Amino acid sequence: MSKNSKAHIALIISNLFFGINFPIAKSLMPDYLHPIEIIIFRAGVSSILFWITQQFFCYEKTDKKDLLRFALCGIFGVSINQLLFFEGLNLSTPIDGSIIMTSIPIMVLVISGILIKENITKTKLAGILLGITGALITIVYGKKLSAGADPLKGNIFLFINAVSYSIYFVLVKPMMKKYNTFTVMKWTFLFGFIGIIPFSFHAFSSVNWDHFSVFTWSALIYVVVATTFLAYLLTAYSMKTVNPMVASFYIYLQPIVASLLAVMMYGETITPIKLFSAAMIFVGIYLVSKKEKMASEKMPERNQ
Repeated sequence: MSKNSKAHIALIISNLFFGINFPIAKSLMPDYLHPIEIIIFRAGVSSILFWITQQFFCYEKTDKKDLLRFALCGIFGVSINQLLFFEGLNLSTPIDGSIIMTSIPIMVLVISGILIKENITKTKLAGILLGITGALITIVYGKKLSAGADPLKGNIFLFINAVSYSIYFVLVKPMMKKYNTFTVMKWTFLFGFIGIIPFSFHAFSSVNWDHFSVFTWSALIYVVVATTFLAYLLTAYSMKTVNPMVASFYIYLQPIVASLLAVMMYGETITPIKLFSAAMIFVGIYLVSKKEKMASEKMPERNQ
C-alpha cells in the first residue's frame, strides 16, 4: 500500500474518532465532569503516552530552535483548541458543533494565505465567504433551536476552536516533514498541557467518582485514548504525505457521524436551517478546493 493511501486511511479513521467524540464527550458534561477536568485527563494522559512511546520506540533529538514552533503548535492545537471545544460543546449540541467544525478547511486556506502567502483567487474568496456565512448561520440560529445551556456562546467558542485548530494545521506541517510523528506529538502535547495548567487549579474539587458508571468510564477512556492519542497521532502521520488543506477535507465525515449518534443518543433533530448552513459550507469548500485540484493537475510533481 502506498504512503498516500495509508495517509488517507489514517485521516478517515481519525475523523471517525472525532465524529463519535461529539456525543460521547457531551454525555460526560456537566453531570459527571466539567470541561476543564476532561481536558486535564485528555491532555495529561496523552502527553504521557506520547513521551513514553517516543522514548522507547522512536527517540530522536530535537533542535532547540524548533521548540518555539512546537510551543505554538501546543497552544493552538491543544490548549486553546481543547479548552474552547469542551466549553463550547458543554453549552451547545453535538450537531451544531460538528457543523461549525466543517469550516476548518476554509480557515486553513485563510490562515495559509496569511502565514505562508497562499494565493487566494476570486473563486476561493467566494468559497471562503460562503463557508463562513454558513458557519455564522449555525452559530447565531443555534440560539433559537439548540437545547444546550447557552448555545450562542457555545457556538462562538466552537468557532474560535475551529480557527485555532486550523492555525495548528498550518504550523505543524513543517515539523512533520522534519521529525517523527511521535516526536512532534510529544512536544505539542507537553506545551499544550502546560498551557492548560493555569485554568485547572480548582479541577476535580467537586467530582463524585462513586457515581461513575461503566459507560461513564468507557466514555472518558474513549475521549482520552481514541479521540486524543490515536486521532491526533493518525492526523499527524497523514500530514507527512498530504498538505493541510487535503487533510482538513476529511472533517466532513464528522457531522455525518456526530449527527447520527446525536439523534440516537439525545433525540436531537436535524432541522432545515442546519442542513442549509451545512450545505453552504460544503459548497464553499467545493469552490475553495476546485482551484486546488486544477493546480494539482498542472503541477504533477507536487505531492498530494
